[in-house]
Amino acid sequence: MPKQSPVPDDWEKPFWDACNEDRLVVQNCRLCQRLQHPPQRACPQCGSADFLEWKPVSGRGTIYTYAVVYDSPIRELQADQPYNCAVVQLEEDPGVLFYSSLPGSPVDNVPIGAKVQFTTEVTPATGQKVPEWRVVG
Repeated sequence: MPKQSPVPDDWEKPFWDACNEDRLVVQNCRLCQRLQHPPQRACPQCGSADFLEWKPVSGRGTIYTYAVVYDSPIRELQADQPYNCAVVQLEEDPGVLFYSSLPGSPVDNVPIGAKVQFTTEVTPATGQKVPEWRVVG
């Protein structure tokens, strides 16, 4: 499925740079030890903006839920309809969520609770890699 190319700004650039290196990082607040994604300018738990760091994570997760998209408003994705849209919980913190079309998984055949592994896909417009998840095991 073709991906839209993100346009990273300075404060989220480390996330996208890590994706280009096939690594997954999320923000961590050193003050309260909360992981967060998507990137934010301050910790939503304690409000600190001075203690955020980028933390490498395992890239393992679990499928929490999913839906099948039949009528996407995004023109670039319409040719691939229907497609999966899964919510993935990060192994290190189930409160950290990612979305994925689960490349390689048949439409509407997504095992909730299945283990997944982080991977990347290249966006054709810019070459920026974006996060994706694949069912493992």
